[in-house]
Amino acid sequence: MQAQIQALLAAGGGETGSAERGTMGSNIGSQMEVAKPAIFNGKAGRVREFVIACRLYLRIKMREAIVKEQVQWVLSYVQGGSADVWKENVMEELDSGEVEYELVEEFLMSLKKEFGGGEEELVKAAELRKLEQGGRTIEEFIQEFKRAARGSGHERRPLVEEFKRGMNRGIRRKLMEVENPLSSMEQWYRRAMALDRN
Repeated sequence: MQAQIQALLAAGGGETGSAERGTMGSNIGSQMEVAKPAIFNGKAGRVREFVIACRLYLRIKMREAIVKEQVQWVLSYVQGGSADVWKENVMEELDSGEVEYELVEEFLMSLKKEFGGGEEELVKAAELRKLEQGGRTIEEFIQEFKRAARGSGHERRPLVEEFKRGMNRGIRRKLMEVENPLSSMEQWYRRAMALDRN
């Protein structure tokens, strides 16, 4: 990435005015490699990750495309299971003019609502409950824990309890021995990382 930016700056003649830099910055995204989303087949537990991957790709690679093209691109990654029938219905509604999206975000929210619903929270809570540190570093565990915690409906004390339950016994014991009580999840994360490094 740095090499690409350096090459673009060199091609542009080094230092340029702020207006030229702004124009140059808007072209960098079209030259970046961006991962495409995995195929989405309608599973409730995967809709959030699918929407995030689509947003990232659309913002970097397709921000100049019209909304209809962006929606059709997202639909091309919706395949299999109950998602096929939903996609067919959406395409018919778009073709007939029955539905029209002013922003691709409206479409992504309708996709998330259709396949997420209340089930997504249940799936995330179950995933959080099964999560254990195991052979991972505490940093890896924390990142995985944060991902699973988003959308799980767990907050404050229940979230802390799941975090303590999932980490390895040695770090958990050391955390319980700290003198000052920890009040936020960020404090739990930071203290666990500090203890793991020691």
